[in-house]
Amino acid sequence: MPEPRSVVITGASRGLGLASATHLYRLGWRVVGAMRSPDAGLERLRSAARAATDDPRLIGVRLDLDDPESIAEAARDIEKAVGAPDVLVHNAGIAAAGGVEDMPLSVWNQIFSTNLFGPVALTKAVLPSMRAAGRGRIVVVSSQGGVRGMPSIAAYSAAKGALERWAEALANEVAPFGLAVTIVVTGTFATDIITEKTPDYRDFNGPYGSQYVEIDRRGRNAMRFASPPERFARGLARILDERAPFARHAVGLDARLMLFGSRLLPGRLLHHLIRLAMGLPRHGALQEQHG
Repeated sequence: MPEPRSVVITGASRGLGLASATHLYRLGWRVVGAMRSPDAGLERLRSAARAATDDPRLIGVRLDLDDPESIAEAARDIEKAVGAPDVLVHNAGIAAAGGVEDMPLSVWNQIFSTNLFGPVALTKAVLPSMRAAGRGRIVVVSSQGGVRGMPSIAAYSAAKGALERWAEALANEVAPFGLAVTIVVTGTFATDIITEKTPDYRDFNGPYGSQYVEIDRRGRNAMRFASPPERFARGLARILDERAPFARHAVGLDARLMLFGSRLLPGRLLHHLIRLAMGLPRHGALQEQHG
């Protein structure tokens, strides 16, 4: 019997990572869940996957993307557990709410550390084994904010955009060695990254307060149509079977529409469509109000 394919998923203890790890395990993959707290996280994953405690197809490793030593140790644990992984999924990430003026620079640093610099460091650590094996795919989980800058989440949007540009560059670098890269743009899913787990730095009494109120109202309406994480997991599983050296996919109707618009519409028109969708004032409106 052939060895099962192996996949490493960061942030596998909750949200899209947990759903994806569970689904791929059930499809027969050997799953390495990389997480900050593997004791509690692996127990949660085993419960969701209905896996036995000693099942060798479900493995937990500790990973803190803000800690270089943790990243190096996680890479060693991954190689010890599965050798060169067939797939490395960069799913872990953090977000924060707040416009550019309201967001502290320390939070910008943390978001870039977790969402960009950490994935780059982990990839660098596992690439030697993947190159030696001559196979493997690196999957970067992005969002609509990575396609187009989104108001009130500028830091997160900037980090995801940078993550996509890094993945595009990496794809050309590793393709000659038989490796591939995929960017997955996610739509709106019912996870805690956009609810209770997201720090909020918005000043509702400041100059952007009225904008935040309207963005919140429309965001709550949009969440009524959010898809369950399991739908993302099914989409990811299909994507992992492709052979193209580089690909970008959208999972979720709103993500597909965003990619479609970004490819076909002029930037200025897309800017206005996003403004209208989020209920933001037209250019100069607040200047006139305070004039």
